[in-house]
Amino acid sequence: MTTERTPVTVRVVPADLPEVDVLLDAYLDERAATFPSAQGTYTRKRTPAAEFTPPNGVFAVAYDAAGTPLGCGGLRRIDDDGDDVRFEVKHVFVTPDGRGRGVATAVMDELERRGAELGATAIVLDTNDSLVAAGAMYRGRGYERVDPFNDNPNATAWYRRPVAPAAPDARH
Repeated sequence: MTTERTPVTVRVVPADLPEVDVLLDAYLDERAATFPSAQGTYTRKRTPAAEFTPPNGVFAVAYDAAGTPLGCGGLRRIDDDGDDVRFEVKHVFVTPDGRGRGVATAVMDELERRGAELGATAIVLDTNDSLVAAGAMYRGRGYERVDPFNDNPNATAWYRRPVAPAAPDARH
């Protein structure tokens, strides 16, 4: 693994591309292998690709200069909560070769930007406290811990970050 921050390109892609399947399989395999045994067995569940389709969501993949996928993440619309128009971040994953290179930050930047363009007033996510680096990144981006908003059996922490919707002329 390199710690050099090399440029990556993040593109919104259909969530049913073969390269997305490879990334998500690697993500689910890694989570199952590293899930804390004290918490039971990891529940392997992939969000359906259709949920990452505009205007209800997007899926982003980060590529290096050679076009190799290094990481991914999705954003999907979930039920509103009071005044919040909520979108949920799902499946943020960085390959071992991409770690320490700013890939997760680049993916989150794109997902948050797209969420604002899609009209989100809050972006939420869940994670597991065993993913220390992920939790630190989310808190560093302004996410605050909240009460559970879903029944994900793999999650031990839920986060929310308010966002201002993008101006109409900034939307794609």
